[in-house]
Amino acid sequence: MGIFSRLFNVGKAEAHSAIDKLEDPIKMTEQGIRDLKKDLDKSLQALAEVKALAIRSKRELNEQKSVAKNYEQKAILLLQKAEKGDLEMAEAERLATEALSRKEEANSNVVRAQEEVSKFDTNISQLDANVKKLKSTITRYENELRTLKARARVSSATQKINKQLSGIDSSGTVGMLEKMKDKVAQQEAMAEAYGDIAFENRSLDDEIDSTLSDSNVKASNALEELKAKMKNKE
Repeated sequence: MGIFSRLFNVGKAEAHSAIDKLEDPIKMTEQGIRDLKKDLDKSLQALAEVKALAIRSKRELNEQKSVAKNYEQKAILLLQKAEKGDLEMAEAERLATEALSRKEEANSNVVRAQEEVSKFDTNISQLDANVKKLKSTITRYENELRTLKARARVSSATQKINKQLSGIDSSGTVGMLEKMKDKVAQQEAMAEAYGDIAFENRSLDDEIDSTLSDSNVKASNALEELKAKMKNKE
């Protein structure tokens, strides 16, 4: 139980200190719960053993009560038989006295058995309360552990997202983007340079073909038509 008083009593400073020193609080808590379950198994076994003793004591109590009652009835029957003349009174009294002596022994056993039954009932009540407390504690700790696991996952994911958004871990990405920009700009410049070189290195045939292309021919025809209109206006 000691580890849980440290792990879950968050209001105490020593609890924080203990948790901070743990390498893995979740694993330690899981181990603590497993230990509690072992204690619960032992408590259940002890409870079953005490209940078995209580059952035997109650049986003995009932048996001794029956024995005491039987001896008392036998003593009565002996005296009644002597009164009827079927048995010498002295013999009847002797046997009745022995029967009553056995009755007292049985009564002593009744008292002892009753004390044992009371003691076992008290033990059963205490053990049963401990078992219920252990079960409740285990359930509460398991629920808290599930909550803590969920909170740990959420906080870890949130921390990663916030870390990325805050730019703490963005230097590498920004650096790669800048390098990519420089590379693309260099490639664009190289493409333009190669285009200029290709234009400068055109052959005479290339220039003639370009001049005689459909677009140039259409432009020349349009120019001639425009000149003819201007002359007509004069």
